[in-house]
Amino acid sequence: MMLTKHHGLGNDFLIAVAPAQELTASDAVAWCHRRRGIGADGLISLTPTDDAGRWRMRLWNTDGSEAELSGNGLRCVGQALVLNRDEGGATAEYLIETAAGERMVMVQPNRESDTDQVTVDMGRPTDGPPLWGRWNELGLDPHAEVGVDMGNPHLVVHLDDIDSLDVAALGPVVEADYPDGLNVEFITVPSYASIDLRVWERGIGITEACGSGACAAAWAAHRRDLVGTKVEVAMPGGTVIVELSDDGVALTGPATFVGVVEVTRS
Repeated sequence: MMLTKHHGLGNDFLIAVAPAQELTASDAVAWCHRRRGIGADGLISLTPTDDAGRWRMRLWNTDGSEAELSGNGLRCVGQALVLNRDEGGATAEYLIETAAGERMVMVQPNRESDTDQVTVDMGRPTDGPPLWGRWNELGLDPHAEVGVDMGNPHLVVHLDDIDSLDVAALGPVVEADYPDGLNVEFITVPSYASIDLRVWERGIGITEACGSGACAAAWAAHRRDLVGTKVEVAMPGGTVIVELSDDGVALTGPATFVGVVEVTRS
């Protein structure tokens, strides 16, 4: 089976376009392992639903759990489809069916680079999981925490400093109190047009970037009038642009092609 590997600001995925065999959680655990497999934050299967650019997406995390969607993953999906369908010229659009609903992906292919700019219509955020509220036990005093549902669950925590945080220690403690898990975004807000973010992702752990988390953070900060409607969200892997409107949230950022790999089941 042929897979392509892509990353969105270091958040990397293995993608199978119209695979001949149905993929499984066991495939994700084996192939995403950083030492014994290919290595990735997730495995994505894409199957066509018609001939008009509509595809169905399934996403497994490294631990084999399924996620509803991923902002970075959707950008990589767009690039994978452009490569698969040899649509490297004009802007390509795809409607992707996810477990959280339909999402439109728009790719601006770049023939001179392995990196394309991709915009994803991430849908309408809503109030998300309940607040954790026990930050004093961890020695933290956040300005606020906001639960956000981007189709997947997020808890956005606004602090004065995130550079000194031990996210690897904090994330599992918080997530353990949520039976279905969640993503935790630790943010600072340096200006009305920017957010700095570090993330703990459900089913993966620390990642260099989280697209849906960037959208959740921007929406949460905008609700508190800390940022405007167009926000640069800086993460360890790089920066994305989040634009907020009455219609929902648009996420724009890079998707980078890494390579092609042939895999077999053991």
